Amino acid sequence: MTTLADGFDRTRSWLREHPMALDGALAGTVFLCMVVGSFAEPYGYGEHGPRFRVRSPDERSLVLMTLAAAALVHRRRNPMAVLAFTSVLTAAELLYGNRPAPVAMAAVIALYTVASRTGRATTWRAGLLTMTALTGTAMFFGSTPWYTQENLGIFAWTGMAAAAGDAVRSRRDVVEAIKERAERAERTREEEARRRVAEERLRIARDLHDVVAHHIALVNVQAGVAAHVMDRRPDQAKEALGHVREASRSALNELRATVGLLRQSGDPEAPTEPAPGLDVLDELVTTFRQAGLPVEVARADEGARRPAAVDLAAYRIIQEALTNVRKHAGPDAKAEVSVIRVGSTLEVTVLDNGISGRMPYASGRMPYARTEPPAPGPDAPRPGAGDTAGPPGTPAPDAVAAAGGPPHEIGGTGHGLLGMRERVSALGGRLTTGPRYGGGFRVQAILPLTARSGEDT
Repeated sequence: MTTLADGFDRTRSWLREHPMALDGALAGTVFLCMVVGSFAEPYGYGEHGPRFRVRSPDERSLVLMTLAAAALVHRRRNPMAVLAFTSVLTAAELLYGNRPAPVAMAAVIALYTVASRTGRATTWRAGLLTMTALTGTAMFFGSTPWYTQENLGIFAWTGMAAAAGDAVRSRRDVVEAIKERAERAERTREEEARRRVAEERLRIARDLHDVVAHHIALVNVQAGVAAHVMDRRPDQAKEALGHVREASRSALNELRATVGLLRQSGDPEAPTEPAPGLDVLDELVTTFRQAGLPVEVARADEGARRPAAVDLAAYRIIQEALTNVRKHAGPDAKAEVSVIRVGSTLEVTVLDNGISGRMPYASGRMPYARTEPPAPGPDAPRPGAGDTAGPPGTPAPDAVAAAGGPPHEIGGTGHGLLGMRERVSALGGRLTTGPRYGGGFRVQAILPLTARSGEDT
């Protein structure tokens, strides 16, 4: 049943792409029906139903049928011209045929095409004109009496052709209108969502600018006053430092309130400890070793003065890379972590040996999962709003067990690699990832140790 349906769908698609082939097949079918109908004629009724006698159409009828059927091949290109041509041929057969052949079949198909591809007003005009002309010709100038059923049949068939074509056109217009409204509603909904997001971002940016500009300016002024009068008037300096403290506290409260608008319900509270960095790398590696991943660490960054953003980014990149090694590299995988200072940059590299046939890595695409560590216990510090992992270091083994397993068992959303790249790009660095020759995967981030200059407020 499925194979038959697939074959039907393929045939229909092919015919839609080749309308001339469909019209040619239709023309051949109509011609065959006209020829068969011209050879048989009812001849009264007998004991077992209607009897037929065979008749032979003359050459003129065969020529008219051939021309009328051939005209249907062009019915989509110029429907009105095909209708006029087939109607003239039908009228000629009705006028001069002793026993007219059913050339009117071609005119019926042409009238249906006009009704289905033009407007309703055109359908009414063309339909009434065709019905009147052909029926009147058959009744008053044909070889049969005006009251015969064949003449009434011409009237009925032309009327049904016009009605059927108009119904098909109306349904097609309704379906297209519904699709257009749905597409327009979808575009409007997306545009409205983008507009609201842009407005909200602009409002938050404006609020942050106002908070930072006002309070930092106040802190700067009061700090200058305190420095100026520190030796001569310590009481006034103490008062100025109190104003600095109040201004900084107000700035933090307003920033917390503004950023809190971006939180969703259930998000953790702000952290109470400093953000993690390479100083607690050993604790991070210990957690993965306890989870069953052998990790070797090589460091040559002594004396490197790391900005806080670079320190946090390096820590997060190592954390995410090791998490994905534990999840995807197989049970016998091993990892190597190196942190090296090269001039004014910090080079962070995570390598693993992988396994043979490891499909996500073999194609060079790493299915990075969400890199958040397991949810901490009730007594553990909570992560911050902008962090993708837990508190400084990593969760203790008991917290991991409480969350349902080590990091490699945590479900992911597939944004780890994107998060790495965004962190590195924000610092002006470069991230390269890809499979290693001989198996495994390699993640390398080059981070500048010189902080990028920010914009003025």
